[in-house]
Order: sequence, then structure tokens, then C-alpha cells
Amino acid sequence: MNKLRIKDNQRTNADTFVPIPLLTKQINNKTLKQLEDEGIFVFPEFVSSAEDISEDEMVLQSINNEISTSNVMGFLGYKNERLTISSRFTNGSDDFFLQYMLEKVMDFPNILDLSIDANRDSQLFNMLFFVFPYYLKRALQKGIFKTYVRYQHNDGNVRGAIDVARHVKYNSPFVGKIAYNTRELSLDNNLMELIRHTVEFIKSKSFGTQILSKVKTEVDMVISCTLAYDVAYRTKVIQLNKKRPIRHAYYKDYRVLQRLCIMILQNDKHQIGAGVKQIHGILFDGAWLWEEYINTLIGDGFYHPKNKAGKGAQELFTSNNRKKGLIYPDFLSRNANERIIVDTKYKPVGNIGNKDYLQMLAYMFRFDSKQGMFVYPDTSVVLPESLNVNQGSTYESNVIGRNKVSVNKVGFQVPTNFNNYDEFKEAVALSELKLIEYCSVRIK
Repeated sequence: MNKLRIKDNQRTNADTFVPIPLLTKQINNKTLKQLEDEGIFVFPEFVSSAEDISEDEMVLQSINNEISTSNVMGFLGYKNERLTISSRFTNGSDDFFLQYMLEKVMDFPNILDLSIDANRDSQLFNMLFFVFPYYLKRALQKGIFKTYVRYQHNDGNVRGAIDVARHVKYNSPFVGKIAYNTRELSLDNNLMELIRHTVEFIKSKSFGTQILSKVKTEVDMVISCTLAYDVAYRTKVIQLNKKRPIRHAYYKDYRVLQRLCIMILQNDKHQIGAGVKQIHGILFDGAWLWEEYINTLIGDGFYHPKNKAGKGAQELFTSNNRKKGLIYPDFLSRNANERIIVDTKYKPVGNIGNKDYLQMLAYMFRFDSKQGMFVYPDTSVVLPESLNVNQGSTYESNVIGRNKVSVNKVGFQVPTNFNNYDEFKEAVALSELKLIEYCSVRIK
């Protein structure tokens, strides 16, 4: 088994990838959308409908004799090759920061507390288990999935279309019964059966009960409506769901859950990627996780528009009473008198450049804000850097910074020198408190 471990947002010499040539060829210079189409599970959701992830973003991109990584983290496998992309804040073999963000944003169980296989070859498979409760809850918020199901009957109470061939086969000579078919709207359908099979499969694992404990209500709903469940039909249920994927836009969350269930049940046979031709894996968008993590800290004092979901959309212009120019600032303070714009950046502070500045200034001008903030993660303690917005022109030699209009770069220290997860959480809690206090003072 050939394995390689790298970090996000870094450039590495191409020779580093020599141990995994086949896997590198499969993913290098391919967009997330392409990889998703090939079987990679990209979180959050499908790239084309995700809120804050670009389908043109690449996991690996060749630049001269180097290969660069992006904001994406996760696990990938192809044949006997494995690639782990950790957060750049990883200390040793434990990716505490990724685990912590998943725990805060998605209510992930603490992987370190579970009795799971610590073998890194199994982490790909285990991660699929951990995202299952999140998607199960999301899907069932739309209610239990209902669809028309075809039933076969053979009795004297005809309620549907007579099935002549079946009637001749089973009721000759005539014994008082009629073979007929009905089509009824049912909760016990192929998709709900697939979800039930996945629930029962996860339950069979040593850590299954703990994973499902936070979605007990949803699990009970699934069990109550799948009375025809039989473990012997698992393969048949998988095949039926592969042939008939959910396509209706309203059931987008069920479409994602359906795909996840199939991956969990199928990959039980080969632990994702082992001995199969297709590339497998799960990827997390660090920028999305970082933004949602910051939302758990400052969300009470800020509006949080959802980009591609179209929630909380704002417009730049009005023309003939029509709004134009959609924009989605990450965070907009609820205090309209002293409006503050917050933009989260998962990338290193050195990569926050002109494009980001222009976007921030557009937001500030639109909302009459005098304060903008970039919040980014860093390994060291960095004092906030205040950038006063200039006024004047070099032509008149009168360029000076405005006293009351500024953009601040606020670093969030991610502790790295810890070998114990509990100690890491205690340390990162101090960074959280500092950020909360910094924002609270400015939104009063």
C-alpha cells in the first residue's frame, strides 16, 4: 500500500508524489466537479449546488515543477494508493483542527473517543459514517420521502388493473382469486429501504450506536416506515437505487443522502478504493468549514447570508425599480448604525490580496460601513492589522489614510503544539474567546 500525506494551501515539489503516480494522474488538474462526477464525495453537498465552494477549484494543480493544494482537505484512494490531505495546522499524525471544525459545524462525534480502526486506510470509509447523521437530518427536514410503488395482489377484492399473465399462471383452474396490480403512494419505497439498510449497517459497527445517538428521532422515523425491511434484499435495494437516482430539485437533500448510502453499503466490500478501478474518497472544503465555524462563534451578532443557496442575498444596484448585482457578504452586523462587514478567509494571510480588498470595499460602500474585517486562521499570535482606506490622489500629492474607515486583518490562532485533543480544545477556546470579545466590542 503506497501512502502520501500532504497539507492544504501548500506547494510541493512534483517528486513528492512519486509514491502515488496512478492516483496523482487521476486527480491532478481536475476540478472538484469532475472528481465528483467520477465518484468522489465532496462536502458540502454536490459542488454545483453547494453554498460556498467553487466547482472550478482543483484539489491538485500543477505549476511548473510543483503541485499546489487548495482549501480542500480529505482522503482519496485509487487501487493500492492513498492520499491524505490534512489541514496545514496538523501536528504530527493528528489533524485536531479539521476534527474540531467538523465537530463544531456538523456535530461530528469525537473520532478519537470512538472504538474505530485507527488504520489510516480505514479513515476514508469511517468518514462516510460520520457525515451520515448530518445528511439524514437534512433530508428528513423535508418529511419522509413518498413515491408511487407498484404492488402485486392475488385475491378476490380487485382494486386495480388485472394482470392476465400472472392470473393464468397462478389461478388456473379458477379458484376465486384474481391477480391484479395497484400503484399506491407509499412511505415504504426503495429509497427509504436504502436508508434503513444503511442505518442497520452502521448499527452493526462498534461505534454505530454513538454515531446515530444524535439522530435517534430520525432513525425511529425511518424504521417505522420501512416494515418490509429484510437484510437479504440489500443488494437488490442498492441496484434499484443506482438505476433510479432522485432527480427532483425539491428532494436535493435526499439525492445526496441516496448517493452517500450507496457509497457506504457498496464500499463495505473493498474499504473504498482497495482493489477497484474507480477512484474513491471524501473531500471537505476548508473555506466553507472555516466560515461556518466562525458563524458558531459570532453568529448571534451578525447576519450570515448563504451564497449559492440564495438566502439573505443583497443587491448592489437599483435600476428602473429593479434590483441588480447580487452580493453575499459572509457576515453583516445586526447593528445598522455601526455596520461591520466580516469576510472569512481560510487561506494564509499572505494570500489575502487586491481581489479580496476590492470585494470588501464594495461591501463596505454598499452598506455604509466604516469597518471591514478579514478573519483568517494562523499558527502564531498576530495582533490585528488595521488598514486605513486612502483618500486623495497621487496626482495632487494628497494621499492620506482615512481615520475612521478601515479594513482589519484579524488572525485567529490555531494551536499546534499539542499531542492531546482535550488540551487542544482548551487552547483553541482561548482563541475563540479573543475573537468573540474583539467582535463584541465593535458591534455595540
